[in-house]
Amino acid sequence: TEEKAGDKSFAEQLSKLGDVYVNDAFGTAHRAHASTAIIADFFPKNKCFGNLLAREIDSINKVLNDSQKPVTAILGGAKVSSKIGVIENILDKVDHIIIGGGMTFTFVKALGGKIGSSLVENDKQELALAILEKAKAKNVQIHLPIDAIIADNFSNDANTKEVDTSEIPDGWMGLDSGTKTAEKFAEVIAKSKTILWNGPLGVFEMENFSKGTIELGNAIAEATKNGAFSLVGGGDSVAAVKQFGFAEKVSYVSTGGGAMLEMLEGKTLPGIEAILK
Repeated sequence: TEEKAGDKSFAEQLSKLGDVYVNDAFGTAHRAHASTAIIADFFPKNKCFGNLLAREIDSINKVLNDSQKPVTAILGGAKVSSKIGVIENILDKVDHIIIGGGMTFTFVKALGGKIGSSLVENDKQELALAILEKAKAKNVQIHLPIDAIIADNFSNDANTKEVDTSEIPDGWMGLDSGTKTAEKFAEVIAKSKTILWNGPLGVFEMENFSKGTIELGNAIAEATKNGAFSLVGGGDSVAAVKQFGFAEKVSYVSTGGGAMLEMLEGKTLPGIEAILK
C-alpha cells in the first residue's frame, strides 16, 4: 500500500538502504510509486538511470524527436479509444500511420463500409472521422487495411474467406488483414526510415489469423536491415515479435506497455521526471 501510494516516509526508509539510487525499471516508470519516483528525492546528487531505462528513453526519443524521415507509426490493437492519445500526439511527428487490428472496423464503419459482426466502437465513429480529417490537414497519410481474413466464428477452426474490408457479410467478423493489405503496408514500410510498431494487425494468437502480423514483421525486419530504425512496444506486439522470431531483427523491443503508451502520448512519466529534476 505504501509503495503504490508513493508514501514519503516509506520512501525515506528505503533510501537509507543505499548510497546511490539507480532506476532501471521502465515498465513502472509511469507510476508515482515510493520506490520508482519518491525515493529519488532522497538522493539529490546520487541518482541516475540504469542502462535499460536510458535505452528506452533514447529509443522513443529517436522516434518522436530525432527521427529520420519518412516516419511510419503502425497502431494496431482492439480499440481506437486506447490509442487516441498516441494518434493525436504523433500527428505532428509522422508521415504515415498504418492502422490495423480491431480498431480498423471503427474507421471502416465510420466511412460507410459493411463490417458484419466485427469488433467496433460505435461511439467512436465521429472521432475516427475527425482523426482522418486532422491527418489530412497535417499531410499525414493514414493507411487502413483494404482486405481482411474473415471468419464465421471467433475460433481458429472457423470457416474463413478473404474479402474487401468494407464488404464483410452479416454474421462474419474480420480477424486478420488480407493479402492486398500486406503488399500495401510493405510498400509504405520499405520507404520508411523510422518505424514505430504498437499493436498487432490480427488475432495472431490463432495461427489462421497470424499472417498479417507476420507479413508486417517481415517488412519491418527488411526495412531495418536496410538501415531503418524500428521500435516495437506494447504487450501484444512484443509477444508477437518474440513468438515469430523478429526480436533480433528490429532495432529495439521496449519492455514497457503502459509506460511506452504514455510516453507516446506526450505525458511526463514520474519515474523519469524524478531522476531529471
